[in-house]
Amino acid sequence: MDKKFKIGLIRVLTTEDEEVLSAHGKQIMSYFPELQVETKCIPDQYEGIHSPELGELAIPKIVKTAQSFTDVDMIIVSCADDPGVAEIRKVLPDIPVTGGGETTVALALKYGSRIGVLGITDYAPQAYRRMIPDQMILGRPEGVHSTLDLMTPEGKESVLKLGLKLKEQGAEVIALACTGLATIGIAKDLEKETGLPVIDPVMAEGLFAYFEYLRKK
Repeated sequence: MDKKFKIGLIRVLTTEDEEVLSAHGKQIMSYFPELQVETKCIPDQYEGIHSPELGELAIPKIVKTAQSFTDVDMIIVSCADDPGVAEIRKVLPDIPVTGGGETTVALALKYGSRIGVLGITDYAPQAYRRMIPDQMILGRPEGVHSTLDLMTPEGKESVLKLGLKLKEQGAEVIALACTGLATIGIAKDLEKETGLPVIDPVMAEGLFAYFEYLRKK
């Protein structure tokens, strides 16, 4: 029996709720049973990251959390803004590191050149700005300002409305730009509502981790 490929997954939303904390790891392990995920969250960021200032504040915490894992084959920063990914690569050069942003964009490009970016901020996460600066149609659901807003019926309804609007504006694919959207499992509903492919960042992270597993197998 193959040894499990172990991932250290970092949540940038501070939570004491074990179900919320482990949600992304459970999703990845359900998609890819060969992967084993250990999850930790950073301290004192109860609203996660929804501004550049909060992102800057989080980076040293993310790096420290990455360094606290033992015997992992890969690190995932489960956030669409990829905070701390570049910094972790410098301090842990022998371990593959990725985040929800660069993996989501890479997959979205497979489905089209006009990419609807649906997140919780009025700016696109850094990987999106770097990889598809001229191909984005950016939107934020009305009334949604943080991950917590997504966990309400109103938040979900607002996300579905925005998906239709992005399609009307010419989007050929929707790239979710917040891993909180994966937590509420909105991708399938958005696909039904819009008829467009929707890239879920947690599934994207897991797929890239599975690729690393296959490389090392």
